[in-house]
Amino acid sequence: QLQLVESGGGLVQPGGSLRLSCTASGFSFQNYAIGWFRQAPGKEREGVSCISSTGGSLNYADSVKGRFTISRDNAKNTVYLQMNSLKSEDTAVYYCAAKRYYCSGSKTDFASWGQGTQVTVSS
Repeated sequence: QLQLVESGGGLVQPGGSLRLSCTASGFSFQNYAIGWFRQAPGKEREGVSCISSTGGSLNYADSVKGRFTISRDNAKNTVYLQMNSLKSEDTAVYYCAAKRYYCSGSKTDFASWGQGTQVTVSS
């Protein structure tokens, strides 16, 4: 079981950029797919992006495709979410989560979750 910590959130103007980091501790980080999820007030938690354990498979929600990029550096036990062209509707608490190997499945298949980091997009 991995322990995950998100960082990099903050306040940014529309059109701006942020890079979120998800840093893991524990055994065999390289064997886990890492997903990013977000939850806005009054809304359910939704999947944003996911990267497989090898980095060979990347998934993006339609709402962020072309604006967000997920990547990983296994040597640093870290997954990144580069967020560009941010919109007010991107405002949410962002969580990273881990599951074995692949991104397929639902959010209930992610056994380890971070504490979340707040992203606020506002002028």
